[in-house]
Amino acid sequence: PPNPPRTASACSSKVTSPQSLRTGAAEQGRGRKRKQGRRPGRARRTDWPPAGRVWRDSRPQAAAMVLVLCMGDLHIPYRAADLPEKFKALLVPGKIQHALVTGDLCSRDVYDYLKGVCGDLHVAKGEFDDPACGYPENKVISVGSLRLGVIHGHQIVPWGDADALASVQRQLGCDILVSGHSHQFRTRVCDGRLLVDPGSATGAPSSLRTGGAMVNPSFVLMDVEGERATVYVYELVDGEVKVEKTLYDKAAAAAAE
Repeated sequence: PPNPPRTASACSSKVTSPQSLRTGAAEQGRGRKRKQGRRPGRARRTDWPPAGRVWRDSRPQAAAMVLVLCMGDLHIPYRAADLPEKFKALLVPGKIQHALVTGDLCSRDVYDYLKGVCGDLHVAKGEFDDPACGYPENKVISVGSLRLGVIHGHQIVPWGDADALASVQRQLGCDILVSGHSHQFRTRVCDGRLLVDPGSATGAPSSLRTGGAMVNPSFVLMDVEGERATVYVYELVDGEVKVEKTLYDKAAAAAAE
């Protein structure tokens, strides 16, 4: 019998698109060129890229994540002997880019230790720090798209008052204000800006809040990325380190106010 007509079922299921046809033609053309070799008299360029030309990647880059250590109210050696060993195990040198300390270190050895953990160390003068140390009353640094400030907090009247802290925050022009003196960890958002108290890193007692009793040691690590900060609080409770986190987004916090 005669051959049957080529129907859709008898043909190959492969569909050739115009794009694949153009690609195939280009591949054949390149094959012919490889067989023919280079044109006579045409030398290979050895000066590519041209001298003095700068190539830039125009693709959008993701914001880099930066770790910021926040701690204070250590009072070593007068109210506490040392940082807890479990905290020291977490504070690995070279892993933290910035450190903001609310003061009351009370020892040059503590300063040197923290400087070894993070080279970019900023300490605000505490109520019991020696004036000879030369710590400033406050300090503001830029991290990502955020401005971070640090003070001790004994200057605030009433102590720990959110409105008074927010007033200082506006004066310093910072998005996140780190303050201490209360020896108790706390975070608050006021007028679209974040207030952070890292507590006492040694658990040193404070007559201000605790009636002279020891408190749970705590410190804060902030992971800053662009206009966002993830605040991790490390608290030593019954010999174990507990971790909690708070999220801060500058644009979202401003819109919510």
